[in-house]
Amino acid sequence: MVMARLIAETGTSETRLARIAERLAGEGGELTASARDGEMLELRCAGTTVTALLDAVDAVFAPAAVLASETEIRVPAVFVSDMDSTMIGQECIDELADYAGLKPQIAAITERAMQGELDFASALRERVGLLEGLDERAIDACLAERVSASPGARTLVATLAALGTRTVLVTGGFHHFADPVGAMLGFHRVVGNRLEVADGRLTGRLVGDIVDSAVKAAVLAEEVAAAGEGALSLATGDGANDIPMIAAASYGFAFKAKPRARAAANGRVDDADLTAVLTLLGIPRLQWRDS
Repeated sequence: MVMARLIAETGTSETRLARIAERLAGEGGELTASARDGEMLELRCAGTTVTALLDAVDAVFAPAAVLASETEIRVPAVFVSDMDSTMIGQECIDELADYAGLKPQIAAITERAMQGELDFASALRERVGLLEGLDERAIDACLAERVSASPGARTLVATLAALGTRTVLVTGGFHHFADPVGAMLGFHRVVGNRLEVADGRLTGRLVGDIVDSAVKAAVLAEEVAAAGEGALSLATGDGANDIPMIAAASYGFAFKAKPRARAAANGRVDDADLTAVLTLLGIPRLQWRDS
């Protein structure tokens, strides 16, 4: 039995549900559907897979906010999230590059890396190298003037933390940004890359190992192991660098994501804010928190 939760107008979905049932029946699946709280549909289907059920939902409801699972959906013990274009609405390195007059050049490299067209580590080093000589004070200006939380991010983190979930921000971006963003949103732990600074200016180099897709997945595995046997996990991200983490999580959410990341996820938020994750986890609005 595979189940899915879908945010949709429950009173006007009969025709679309019939189309999903017809599609799955042609593949040997048998669908049942019920409404939850007036804003969410819960689908259950025997004789199918998570991928087939998600494909059927996509064919009828996309863009959508949906989560599919082979087991009953529960509040996770661990939440690990990407930062740029997920917990915040910006790509920090692109915004920082604007202060050096290099945003179009660096943003083009960022986009190709997020699509999975470039090796992440090489692309990161190339972009950081282009920032050599930039005044460190540009980082503070960028934080103050350009960086803002994604809608629903603070509520998602605060609510999960209040329910006992361990929250970790893990980014291929930089501690100069991730530390204040993590504090602003209430994450318990922050993992990221470090820009090298000398005499108040960026050197164009990084300090220490690079946080790439393998590190993101390793952080998730480490936190799940620490939470204990059977711990459920949630991960959110949007780009190719997030794919191993998303695929490894019990509930891997692609948030307004690139196609490859979306395809790897069993949770998808295409056209809603991050509180959709709370709805799909079945957490009542009365339990939502902002801090």
